[in-house]
Amino acid sequence: MHGIRKAFGATQALAGVDLRVEAGQILALVGENGAGKSTLMKVLSGAHLPDAGGMELDGVPYRPRTPNEARQAGVAMIYQELALAPHLSVAENILLGMEPVRYGFTRRSAMRQKAVEALRQLGRADLAPDTLVESLPIADRQLVEIARAVAVGCRLLVLDEPTSSLTHDDIRHLFALVRRLKEQGHAIVYISHFLEEVKAISDRFTVLRDGQSVGEGETPFTPTSRLIELMVGREVKDLYPRSPRVPGDVVLEVTELAGQGKPVRASLALRKGEVLGLAGLVGAGRTELLRAVFGLAAVRRGTVRVGAHVGAASPARRWAQGVGMVSEDRKTEGLALTLSVTDNTTLSRLQGLGPLGLVLPGRQAEATRRWIDALQIKCRDPHQPVGDLSGGNQQKVAVGRLLHHDVDVLLLDEPTRGIDVGSKAQIYRVIDDLAARGKAILMVSSYLPELLGVCDRVAVMCRGELQPARPVGDLDEHRIMAEATGAA
Repeated sequence: MHGIRKAFGATQALAGVDLRVEAGQILALVGENGAGKSTLMKVLSGAHLPDAGGMELDGVPYRPRTPNEARQAGVAMIYQELALAPHLSVAENILLGMEPVRYGFTRRSAMRQKAVEALRQLGRADLAPDTLVESLPIADRQLVEIARAVAVGCRLLVLDEPTSSLTHDDIRHLFALVRRLKEQGHAIVYISHFLEEVKAISDRFTVLRDGQSVGEGETPFTPTSRLIELMVGREVKDLYPRSPRVPGDVVLEVTELAGQGKPVRASLALRKGEVLGLAGLVGAGRTELLRAVFGLAAVRRGTVRVGAHVGAASPARRWAQGVGMVSEDRKTEGLALTLSVTDNTTLSRLQGLGPLGLVLPGRQAEATRRWIDALQIKCRDPHQPVGDLSGGNQQKVAVGRLLHHDVDVLLLDEPTRGIDVGSKAQIYRVIDDLAARGKAILMVSSYLPELLGVCDRVAVMCRGELQPARPVGDLDEHRIMAEATGAA
């Protein structure tokens, strides 16, 4: 790709980007949210036409007008949100739109045979082609997407945040699959916010910033700190800041808590001025624990004490008690995407935004601007719909709501999932500042360096049971994983 430009109105999304990947090579495409990665890949995959610049595939000019043309040319893109028909079988999904037909009828046996061959190339001949996709775990569904690309004769495969919903074992299997495709001569573009993954899987990298290519090189010989510096445009000396923290009184105490299914048993004590992390595998029950504490899930037995308040409570009562929560699913639970940044920030606490119980839009916007500035939220103005913002800025709005409400206890469920390293650094600074000011933070994260870098103590959950919390100085990633998998 040479000098690719693309504008949407007055917004210049791509300003002359160059990108090159060879057969049998894994190229990592990295950059902050809004850097232009998705737009560039949509140009590559035929979803957008470039305003300027050119592309070549195997030395031949390449300019797809639709994603279907790109697929026929051998370019396939696997999006973070998988595009499958769950009510159809594995074989039907793999050959969707390419079904072998004779006399107007689909040749079922030929379809199964082609699907089996595609799965065999990926080392998964054990996956039955007649299985309904809706019955498959997320990792196998992703495999079906990749098999569909292989079946159509893919030469260049783009993987967009492929591990965002995968377990550690699934990630290991995916990496083995990607390396298998590389050995078969496929060219692969790998997009991820997890720089550890980038270092582990890619041969080369290209960094985008503000719609431009700002750096490239060989991944194994480039320090992670250099990648971060290229992505954010400055040196990030302290990704995990740690101000002096003085733990105070216990403000949240959970005793032998059990929910409907999970958690099975959980006890913890969270103090003022402390960040307590919850580690564990996907499905271990960490999210269910936070939801039970906040009143979003039923409690079967056990107690929750918030300050002087003991017992179950609704989310509205938890807000009144000074407890706020950021959901891991910001698009369907954490935010109202069609409402403005102002509404999403202030709706949980409208008091003081007007006389006699009224809400004055000017005061509401003024209150929001405070958090836009403090969190460096990139938006046109406070009235912009939050759904128009990038993922990192959406997450900052969700955190800003808790700051506006001035809660004493923050329940953060995967607060940095799917956002770029610059936005992560800002959220880490906010968490550190809150803890230094005496706020109490209970934080779920699947990203172990984050837990060890941000938290004071970490408790590991395994199969619904929460182990006692320990200082981060007594833990490392291997120990946490051993406990999370039940191997310890």
